[in-house]
Amino acid sequence: MMMRGVHMSDKRLIKGGIIVTMDKDRRIIENGYIIVEDGLITAIGKYDDVKNELSSIDETIDATKEIILPGLICSHTHLYGILLRGAPLKIKPPTDFVQNLLEIWWRVDSALTHDDAYASALAASYEMMLSGITFFADTYSGPNSITNVLDYIEKGVNEVGIRGMLAFETTERENKEQAKKGLEENIRFIKKTTKSDKIRGMYSIHASFTVSDEHIKDVIDAQRLVPAPITIHTSEGLVDLYHNLERYGKRTVERLNDVGLLGEHTILAHTVHINNDEIELIRKTNSKVAHNPLSNMLNAVGVPPVVTMLEKNITIGLGNDGFIFDAFENIRGAFLLHKVHWRDPRVISPLTVLEMSTINGAKLYGLDNEIGSLETGKKADIVILNPKPAVTPIFEKSVIGYIVYGMTINNIDKVMVDGEILVDNGQAIKIDENKIEETLLKHSTKLWERLDIKVE
Repeated sequence: MMMRGVHMSDKRLIKGGIIVTMDKDRRIIENGYIIVEDGLITAIGKYDDVKNELSSIDETIDATKEIILPGLICSHTHLYGILLRGAPLKIKPPTDFVQNLLEIWWRVDSALTHDDAYASALAASYEMMLSGITFFADTYSGPNSITNVLDYIEKGVNEVGIRGMLAFETTERENKEQAKKGLEENIRFIKKTTKSDKIRGMYSIHASFTVSDEHIKDVIDAQRLVPAPITIHTSEGLVDLYHNLERYGKRTVERLNDVGLLGEHTILAHTVHINNDEIELIRKTNSKVAHNPLSNMLNAVGVPPVVTMLEKNITIGLGNDGFIFDAFENIRGAFLLHKVHWRDPRVISPLTVLEMSTINGAKLYGLDNEIGSLETGKKADIVILNPKPAVTPIFEKSVIGYIVYGMTINNIDKVMVDGEILVDNGQAIKIDENKIEETLLKHSTKLWERLDIKVE
């Protein structure tokens, strides 16, 4: 039973569930308990060991028969992608990735406004929250809405209440001045959010085939002066690889390495068309990878060598690339894609994909000391799942498989960020869904009109 009216500073007890900690030992605690105070986890363990000693509890959440896990992490997204969901575009269906960019996404990018950025941030972060995502990394691409646009995205995410790391996606595909303005926007926002608890800034480069070495070096120089992670789309489609081979005589990751971009604070999104030499460069430089399986399938770009990278101990997080914002769909997508690709059901385990969605996602952005696992001293970003009803026994050896095989957004009971309950009994309690729908429909309809998409 949950008591209402408690404050963030009060002492909250979560008891009785099976806790999937995702700590370094990957402990699973049956009939566990968690104490939350001032937004942090102050104690965790077996409830039977302390139930007669607990005192001064202001609120108790009984999670008996439920599953408790860390807030899920989306390592790569484009919040504005939600604005185009289901759009009946009046174009000949694209036959490859480049046509997708030219005929769809770059047209959308050019039509985006600051208000679109706000509305999409509000709606997409809301959808992610409802599926248990408490942190995401987003890159926005709107060449006609650059200055201060990250403030609009920040506003939408803050209204929902989850965490985010935001960037403007710099590119020289139209002109160098836009790339410069995009970098300036990132620097401004990183400085603004340096001491922010929930929303922070980072750097984003669109892809190596739309920027020069000079711009990449400008971003590297900026990162040295104003530290933050850097993310870049890397060999998502063959166009990236062919561009670099033709113009530079190098494969994509080789070029990025030679220009100095690779390193522990760099996140490479997609990495579909890379070979073993490039994988070794990623490993040697301790660069990280954001895997987006559902988007890769949607765009038919191919399957990245995730299995090989895992064998090399490369840190990989799981993203949605702005396609499907439901965490569980993306978890199962990653779990299944590589099995069918390799025609081997052993290649990826349930634990591996859960690691991508929790602690490894946190490692990508240097946040693993704060989030990604349930441990004393970490932020109380917590998800409680209700199997309702459990169809097979759930215990230490079965719970992770049960999550990956069977859990859906419908099993979300509670979502907490900093110990604040944002979702209770599967329903958002901080923000009105009607407001989100009204806001998004208003701006998506206007965007569709600008793109000559008829609503009739």
